[in-house]
Amino acid sequence: MRSDVDLVVPVKTLDRAKSRLLGAADRGAGDPVAHATLALALALDTIGAAVRATRVRSVITVTSDPIVRAELAALGVETVEDPVPSGLNEALRHGAAVLRARDPGSVVGALQADLPALRPAELDDAVARAGGRRAFCPDRQGTGTVLLLSARGGDLDPRFGVGSAAAHGADAHLLAGHWPSLRTDVDTAADLDAAGALGLGPRTSALCAAACARR
Repeated sequence: MRSDVDLVVPVKTLDRAKSRLLGAADRGAGDPVAHATLALALALDTIGAAVRATRVRSVITVTSDPIVRAELAALGVETVEDPVPSGLNEALRHGAAVLRARDPGSVVGALQADLPALRPAELDDAVARAGGRRAFCPDRQGTGTVLLLSARGGDLDPRFGVGSAAAHGADAHLLAGHWPSLRTDVDTAADLDAAGALGLGPRTSALCAAACARR
């Protein structure tokens, strides 16, 4: 049976997103506008890749940031208001509930918004491997989670935070394929370099190229 998925992608307000990346967009200066532009590029490249995946039926973004909402509206991506802007798991539960109300028997997934090298084919393969089971894909360090999928018709039950891979692994199938672009989330400048080695999405790539040109 084909296992298409409806994804929730949470995006923090740009002034709070990716604090450990501050300075990565402007040679360490830490300009808040440059930082927000980078955070937005990471999210848009991630969501753009998810939308192009053939096994992803729909994507909604949970955010309370008006700039993010406007940019995604221009791309035709639906957004819903983040009811509790400080809570990642709460935002994911809210988005999952919206999707579950539309289709009680679907597979609902949570995808992190900081995967700027994401290749749609890798996301497709991970969804296919899950086969309608509750499943998760860890990050490249093996401690975090980049993708969480519900069982068909089941609760998403997100447990993101420190040690989320172990938390999800308690009752979810481990997805451990060779998917470097899916597993390379970006929290630090070193992570951004690792994603760059895989090939960044267009917005992040253009931003990083411009930053390098100013050096």
